[in-house]
Amino acid sequence: MYKICFVEDEVNLNNLIKSYFEKEGYEVITFFNGKDALDFVGTNPIHVWILDIMLGDTISGYDIIKKIREIDKEVPVLFTSARDQDLDKIIGLELGSDDYVTKPYSPKELVLRVNNIIKRVYAKTSHYVEYETYKIDMEKRLVFENDNEVSLTTLEYDLLLMFLTNKNKSFSREEILTNIWGEDYFGSDRVVDDLVRRLRKKMPKVHINTIYGYGYRLI
Repeated sequence: MYKICFVEDEVNLNNLIKSYFEKEGYEVITFFNGKDALDFVGTNPIHVWILDIMLGDTISGYDIIKKIREIDKEVPVLFTSARDQDLDKIIGLELGSDDYVTKPYSPKELVLRVNNIIKRVYAKTSHYVEYETYKIDMEKRLVFENDNEVSLTTLEYDLLLMFLTNKNKSFSREEILTNIWGEDYFGSDRVVDDLVRRLRKKMPKVHINTIYGYGYRLI
């Protein structure tokens, strides 16, 4: 699971963005002031930092990225700011930021930008996804547990992949039908329940929650 650190002093916005990223399957660590974020730098591995430039205390996003870059030259950093000024963008780039988003922004846009950064920086470095004791080879479409292959059908693997890439997101049976069987499928949505049952049997440590009357969610 990719870990994001989000530094934003507007409480409502901070909580809103956190919820959006968690629905996308990210682990999110949030800070509401520069000092706490600055103290955190270097204590835990982070995949992407999102920094508001102007924070409520005397520490700015620029101060935080300077410390980040002293420790890690490669971790992506995205700046947000209410000031749409070329100077801010130039300073951010000079300090080593990867992107810049002007407030007010759409939470979905921010998620898409981070998704693109993740794909560019990390997706090419590893074809594996780990979940519990399972290791999934995304390129070869193989699943292993303790080096033993778990034999999945094409539909079972597609269902697993859909859940893994959308962790904590709720899917209706109709959405699963469309995603796995395609829009041209005509038939009972009970095939979804059967497919989930088969996947659970083969991979009992995959935590697929049933949302009664609606569908399923991987946690």
